[in-house]
Amino acid sequence: MPKTILCLGDSNTWGYDPRGAFGGRYPADVRWTARLAQSGAWVIHNLGENGREIPLTPFALDLIARQIDALRPIDGICVLLGANDLLCGAAPTQAAARMERLLDRLADFRVPVLLLAPPRFAPGDWVQDARLIDASAQLAGYYRTLAADRGLAFADAGAWDILLCFDGVHFTEEGHRRFAAQAQAAFTQAFGA
Repeated sequence: MPKTILCLGDSNTWGYDPRGAFGGRYPADVRWTARLAQSGAWVIHNLGENGREIPLTPFALDLIARQIDALRPIDGICVLLGANDLLCGAAPTQAAARMERLLDRLADFRVPVLLLAPPRFAPGDWVQDARLIDASAQLAGYYRTLAADRGLAFADAGAWDILLCFDGVHFTEEGHRRFAAQAQAAFTQAFGA
């Protein structure tokens, strides 16, 4: 019987397609979440949202908790957040502190959690400062520590060679394919098949 996994993320989880003048969404069969669901091992609830940062305020944390609660029962939660925090000026340490509060809140659901460090940024229209690329590379180390301290599963998507589009942030169609292929093993380890 497939396990139900909630994927909490930003535009790359939602499936944002940056190629159009006003953006859009890749077809379902392109998005990494839908590709994972095709395996039959998991039912995926895509809780991705364009521009989503790691919830910072008690209100934002409560809102996420209510969204997750509405989708229960679930067998696990995958978290892929932090890129927008860096793009909006947060340091990796600040993003990690926000993630720590979110993970504390997610513990209330008493299901396995997989923490994914986002792929590293690449030079592009949205990423024109090398310090931003460095910050995105540093985030994985902080997330690895958070996951280890809490006994959570962790994977560094920065090591997955994900192809990013011209903006240096969003996945290409091939990037979604590669992400899904790499995430398969991380999901199996975190949630079982």
